[in-house]
Amino acid sequence: MFHLVLVEPEIPQNTGNIGRLCLAVHATLHLVGPLGFRLDEKAVRRAGLDYWKHVRYRRHPSFEALRAAYPEATFRFFSTKGQRCYTDVAYQPGDFLVFGRESTGLPPSLFDPAEALHIPIFGPVRSLNLASSVAIVVYEGIRQLRGTVPPQLPGVSP
Repeated sequence: MFHLVLVEPEIPQNTGNIGRLCLAVHATLHLVGPLGFRLDEKAVRRAGLDYWKHVRYRRHPSFEALRAAYPEATFRFFSTKGQRCYTDVAYQPGDFLVFGRESTGLPPSLFDPAEALHIPIFGPVRSLNLASSVAIVVYEGIRQLRGTVPPQLPGVSP
């Protein structure tokens, strides 16, 4: 399915929640760069409930290291500065969906705003919660792939 990439996440509860989402949709979680917490923190485990031990995740020291490990991958960047709507792309199994820090988002050096994707916000809010944003995007991808999702995904039918 998808690869969910968190670049320098800061809040353990968000990472735990996203880990739980990864397990639910058979995605792999990639944690990039320094984290704002330790993975053994109670907050990560609490947000991921008792599922965290089953989450398939990988650590990468930098985004460059992640990209080098997956040279053929398609990376889709999500930012409030993205100029394209997240629903305007055709998601494919294996896509790497890249999200930034809760406080500052993705470093501008990682993405081109003309190619980056955003989730529309219609109120006086700077951004949505990271875990909420990841879930919105993942389920849009699943919606688009309903007829082509690998059959091992339970509960997903054409």
